[in-house]
Amino acid sequence: MDLIKLGREDHDWIPSLGELFFDAVDGGASLGFLADVDEPQMREYWEAVFEQLGPRHHLWVMRKGTQAVGTVQLALCGKPNGRHRADLQKLMVHRDARRSGVAGQLMAAAEGAAREAGISLLVLDTEAQSPAEAFYQGQGWQRTGEIPFFATNPDGTLRATALYWKRLG
Repeated sequence: MDLIKLGREDHDWIPSLGELFFDAVDGGASLGFLADVDEPQMREYWEAVFEQLGPRHHLWVMRKGTQAVGTVQLALCGKPNGRHRADLQKLMVHRDARRSGVAGQLMAAAEGAAREAGISLLVLDTEAQSPAEAFYQGQGWQRTGEIPFFATNPDGTLRATALYWKRLG
């Protein structure tokens, strides 16, 4: 497996990213989509991501051959009073690749790029009481609280979101 950073021109990765996306949603991940998400919705999502890629929005993929087994995004804040911070978004690891170090490598890439860009604060949100919380806490992220009834998970159940932050030195 190796880690690559994708650019706007890398649309050929959409089918593989789609497989990863469907695996995550099928596994119950709260990614903003319900269980009935279809191919056109998935494609529209990834095409919108690729349109945003550039100096302020980054996308990494952990690949095994031509298969995406993990991905993460980093979105730098563009507001004048927030240029010190960035959002970590959509960390996904295929169920078959979990507990193999993929998520840690993706996080290291995003955090490294954030440091290089002069970012000193990262923020993220994730479904409260999900397995992701233990992972983020193990990576040094600080839980600041949660918002109840924030979003529906893929099966339609309203769930809280947990808010996290991490200072970069």
